[in-house]
Order: sequence, then C-alpha cells, then structure tokens
Amino acid sequence: MADEVLANIEGQLKKNKVLIFMKGNPKFPQCGFSDATIRIFESFDYPYETVDVLADPQIRAGIKSYSNWPTIPQVFVDGKFIGGCDIIREMHERGELAQVLKAAFDK
Repeated sequence: MADEVLANIEGQLKKNKVLIFMKGNPKFPQCGFSDATIRIFESFDYPYETVDVLADPQIRAGIKSYSNWPTIPQVFVDGKFIGGCDIIREMHERGELAQVLKAAFDK
C-alpha cells in the first residue's frame, strides 16, 4: 500500500473526531450498510465527517488495509477503528455508541 495513501488516511483521522469511510455521501449513500450507519449517526447531535471510498479506489483499498477490516462502511472515533455497520448497529442498540461519542466529545 502506498505510504501517501496511508498518510492521507491518518491525516484525516487526526483531523476528525468521528470519521466514516462509506460508499457515497450522507445525502446519497450508495449502499444499504452505509445508509444505515449514517442514519444512526444522524440520530445524535455530534458532528461527523465522511469519506466516499467510491471516489478514490486507493482510499477504498487503503482503509481496508489500514484497519484490517474487509468491508465498508468503517467508523473511526478519536482515530480508533470502532467497526462496520453491524457493530455500530449493535453498539447503538445497547447504548454503547452514545457513551463512546460522549467520551470523545467531552475531552
């Protein structure tokens, strides 16, 4: 994997408390899993940023390598990989996602 792609990913993670690598964008998700993940984050009042992996194949491959996770979307909070859609959905249902977000933004 090109060092510049990984450096780009790390730079984006450092700049954003919550970063979601997804297919499409929040206004026009390009897959059901990305849509479901965005709907969960929209239910909170915390800001988040997204990266459309369909716009850049190197980022799409790079994020999978970076996180060692094979699927998109991928959610990072405070630079830490949290999980994909199913994990986010489970955390949200158990109230854990709200706690993770509160902790990140209370710093």
